[in-house]
Amino acid sequence: MKTPALSRRAILKMASFAPAFAFGKPVLASLSPPSGLQAPGYHRLQMGEAAITIVSDGHFEMPVSELGVNADRKEVEQFLLNHSKPTDSVYRHTNHLFVELGDAKVLVDVGSGDRFVNSVGRLLENLESAGIDPYEITHVVITHAHPDHIWGLRDGFDEPILPDAEYIIGGNEMDHWLQNDYVNKVAPEMQQIVLGAVNSINTDGLEWTRAVNDQEIAPGIRVIETPGHTAGHMSVVVESGGNSLIALGDCMTNAYMDFSHPEWVIARDENPETTVKTRKRVLDMTAADGMAVLGYHFPFPGIGHVLRDGDAYRFIPATLQWAE
Repeated sequence: MKTPALSRRAILKMASFAPAFAFGKPVLASLSPPSGLQAPGYHRLQMGEAAITIVSDGHFEMPVSELGVNADRKEVEQFLLNHSKPTDSVYRHTNHLFVELGDAKVLVDVGSGDRFVNSVGRLLENLESAGIDPYEITHVVITHAHPDHIWGLRDGFDEPILPDAEYIIGGNEMDHWLQNDYVNKVAPEMQQIVLGAVNSINTDGLEWTRAVNDQEIAPGIRVIETPGHTAGHMSVVVESGGNSLIALGDCMTNAYMDFSHPEWVIARDENPETTVKTRKRVLDMTAADGMAVLGYHFPFPGIGHVLRDGDAYRFIPATLQWAE
């Protein structure tokens, strides 16, 4: 006797009664790294009179165990799976803001240089690919003194890579890293980070401008205090033509988790309580005011808007348009 063929509807009905454990964990599509000819590591756009270029310094990875350290691990893992993200490591882009407005040419952060990991240190190369002469940069703003934001300040001879620019850092941030004998007050795994910050800030030939909250760097460009990730962390606001954009630095580092769960912090957030307060304040401000946001570690080029979603928020990537 010939076995009757099962219809697709019958198969789906049978599957609905199968125990959940029979299917195991969802399988994510495995996509390779870039291959062949790729787009350059920069992206240009215009906002009013401000010419903005997002320039990549490369990428690095961090273990998922450093995400949501104050949350239930199963809930964090499920969140990642729901967003089709790996549950072992996090791929982090490094998106630098370069803005030309009036006579000012402002670069936000200087990347890792060759002192961190091999997959970063591309900033100068990508600036030049974008047609930007690094030696014409008038201002360098450091959001905070973690390795991927400040270690690229010096070349191999310990000299500043951009000697003619004005360097700006939050006064509270500078005081935090330069406090007396700080290197011996931190955990052993943090000592190299402290030494790198101190050595970068103390680079010979640099004179720092110690910034305070809401200080103007140049017309249309200012810094605001966004502490928590570090003691004196600052973000950069650009305003032109009735529009505004904020370069977040690391006050938010994940384009999905930090918006849905601003109360979850990462291992590198020095003051978790302040980090959460800052995130909620920035999210509320950007959603209410329609500000564009630039996430340093968001998927390149990291630009988008903030949408309020009930008690949480969502990151809405900007629609990139081809030039006519």
